Amino acid sequence: MDFASDNGAGVAPEILEAIAQSSRLRAPAYGADDFSARAAKRLADVFETEVDVFLVATGTGANALALSALARPWEAVFCHDEAHVHDDECGAPEFFTGGAKLVGIAGEGGKVAADPLRETLARFPRGLVKSSQPGALSLSQASEAGTIYRRDEIAELCAIAHAAGVRTHMDGARFANALVSSGLSPAEMTWRAGIDALSFGATKNGALACEAVVFFDRALAQDFAYLRKRGGHTLSKGRFLGAQMEAYLTDGLWLRLAERANASARTLATALAARPGARLAWPTEANEVFAVVPDATVAAWRTAGAKFYEWSTRSLAADRAPRAGETLVRLVTSFETTAEEIERLVALAGLPLSKG
Repeated sequence: MDFASDNGAGVAPEILEAIAQSSRLRAPAYGADDFSARAAKRLADVFETEVDVFLVATGTGANALALSALARPWEAVFCHDEAHVHDDECGAPEFFTGGAKLVGIAGEGGKVAADPLRETLARFPRGLVKSSQPGALSLSQASEAGTIYRRDEIAELCAIAHAAGVRTHMDGARFANALVSSGLSPAEMTWRAGIDALSFGATKNGALACEAVVFFDRALAQDFAYLRKRGGHTLSKGRFLGAQMEAYLTDGLWLRLAERANASARTLATALAARPGARLAWPTEANEVFAVVPDATVAAWRTAGAKFYEWSTRSLAADRAPRAGETLVRLVTSFETTAEEIERLVALAGLPLSKG
């Protein structure tokens, strides 16, 4: 019963086979191979527009390098105050940008809202020498609370940012999970709503180690090849990244894997919400379930060897926060999560299982 992270899942067989096949061939180094070229073409097709694509090995690398193309050292990067770039990347965005200041914005459910963004931008007036200059806005899709931004929300936030001369980035580590939940097209969720650059994740959803930085505003990509090389993310055997991304995007594999993970999360969330004394912290909109459960349930799960995280957050409304005898937990499903795992976890807590 492993609900700790989708990073704990294995590699999708189709992607593993693509890596093996690419290993049987010789190919030019440093990404100048046909696998990488085809992967870039597939991403352009997915997003229905011409894009510049750069493959990297980690999500932190994708985020930090993307932001280094969007924000200068004396500028500020605005994000939710619990965003991955803010709390979980060991200062990599600040390091790769050469010192750009990350400015967290509070918001319920892991999401930045329009009015707090306006208020924060007002604290960083352009041209005031003693202040960091407004540089970039980063939105996590899905958020660290497992919630997703609707198209209108993305469009409004991007419009506010662009009006202030601020470039826009989306951290899409779980982009596929958010996409299949939203019902939008990839284009609608990104550049048509105003996103300039995207960290497009694959690792959490079946790849071995593969992410892409996708530039919709292609002028921002002008020097990115140098930024990637300087940052140590230009792999000599880059075909292994290209092979992963090409397989990931072939025949809708990425969407099927994400929907499998999301469906498991919905089933689990439905069962937890049905238990007296348990409640969901937020709606389950991707493949993460955040639930407030009795301490006795946590103890039963731990005793049985279940893997998950007890969670703390500042973006949960006070009336929904854990009370005495309760714990907030995060349960993450993946494309490998089985019905048996869910059934066992539910049974240990005495919960009736119903399909979501």
